[in-house]
Amino acid sequence: MDDIDVDIDVDMLSMKSSANLADVTVRTEGLGKVYRRGAIEYEALKGVTITVKRGELVSIVGPSGSGKTTLLNLIGTLDRPTTGEVYINGVPTSKLNGKELATLRGKTVGFIFQSYNLIPYLNVIENVGLPLMTLNVPNAKRREKAGMLLAELGLAEKADKKPNELSGGEQQRVAIARALVNSPSLILADEPTGNLDSKTAKDVASLLKGISEKEKVTIIMVTHNLEITGVSDRIIYLRDGSVEKEIENI
Repeated sequence: MDDIDVDIDVDMLSMKSSANLADVTVRTEGLGKVYRRGAIEYEALKGVTITVKRGELVSIVGPSGSGKTTLLNLIGTLDRPTTGEVYINGVPTSKLNGKELATLRGKTVGFIFQSYNLIPYLNVIENVGLPLMTLNVPNAKRREKAGMLLAELGLAEKADKKPNELSGGEQQRVAIARALVNSPSLILADEPTGNLDSKTAKDVASLLKGISEKEKVTIIMVTHNLEITGVSDRIIYLRDGSVEKEIENI
């Protein structure tokens, strides 16, 4: 997929790290998250250390309350850790301010959600191009890139449709196209097949696998559906906020 040229000063991010940027997209060190409500504290994550390489598709699984979504939110810099560090392409994110984090996300991360999160009053091509608006990409270029992605995902004829005119599987493919439109090095998928039937879920999982292999995009997928973890290169099991085990898929 072709990159969109975006005029953003990434030097302000001070992208320096001992990590090998060619091989590692995400690294967490001693990641902890404590939620406080009055005098009550809840430790959602406890010293989580993981490394995810470039082009790797990793599934994060575990029972409800194990910290899966919390971990994904911290990796995506949607929330800040209480302790530890998240490195994205070598960038230590904990000291970045809001503007710097927004720049990092806009240039680097694509998000896929269980509920698709498409804007109902925008058509498909407008939904796909939406992330490029925050990067000040001109409308013609947004439509060009979005149209190319829709064609690659077999949705070219749906470009002018509204989300409510699509099936669940089509809406999720639109959401995947939107996640890819900024040419990210990292895609974070939170239960991407949760609202789909089993066949469509497998199709979406296979699509994500193909993207990671072809484009060398790193994908971290939180899922309860163990059937789709077969596409993963590795499975990380969380329990009670800690990494219980990691298994390589052969």
